[in-house]
Amino acid sequence: MWTFTSDPEEYAAVAEPFLLGDPVGNTVPLTVLADLRAGMPTKDPHFGWWTADGQVRGAVFRTPPHPVGLTAMPVEAVAPLVAAIGDDLTALVGRVELTSEVARLLGPPRRMVSERLYRLSALAIPDVPGRGRLAVPGDFPLLVSWYHAFSEEVRLGEEADVAERVARRLAGRELFVWEAGGAPVSLAALSPAAGAVCRIGPVYTPPSCRRRGYGAAVTAFASQIALAERCDDVVLFTDLDNPTSNAIYQGIGYVPVSDHAYIAYA
Repeated sequence: MWTFTSDPEEYAAVAEPFLLGDPVGNTVPLTVLADLRAGMPTKDPHFGWWTADGQVRGAVFRTPPHPVGLTAMPVEAVAPLVAAIGDDLTALVGRVELTSEVARLLGPPRRMVSERLYRLSALAIPDVPGRGRLAVPGDFPLLVSWYHAFSEEVRLGEEADVAERVARRLAGRELFVWEAGGAPVSLAALSPAAGAVCRIGPVYTPPSCRRRGYGAAVTAFASQIALAERCDDVVLFTDLDNPTSNAIYQGIGYVPVSDHAYIAYA
């Protein structure tokens, strides 16, 4: 049975213990919950949880303009969820067995992006010229432009307010850059710990600076900071259609956890 609410604390009281049972697999919903508690602005959020035999077995969340997010859940929970959401189900992201069930019920989506969740096993620091550092306020205009460029490349929807997002992440010490030749050449963001797990993303290197190892270097640097100061596990998502990034992350010690997909009908 699905139960829905717009109150994040009501949702947390019921669903958070379930989410914390797998903090790596539930990195996104746990981070969303932490961000909301920290004052992240959002309009008309929606949350839900699936119960069977008196226990929570799955959850769903949406913080517009982001797609509907699915946690792990029994496949039989998908059809009643789709029926409940109705025409508001324009885009969603979740484990591939769940998004496949949605596609079976609603037909082929207009767009699908296959993703893989990785967890850091043993960090290998790449030998790349330059140095990593925490981003500072002086980096703000460059980082805003890189966030815009990243959104255009991945085509998963623009942030509602990129400047506000970057400013908030700067203030939270969540953004890191790799410098080479005295100038920033790559960016990695690091989410705050949620369930003792931090998540890397986005990672962005401008086209003129690619194929020099900067993305691997800044990811490894942010991962090192995470493990030393902030969390017990570090994770990230990759686009499975980008074999280069998947190879890079595996090369610095990330191992596959589970496959996911983003599907869009609008």
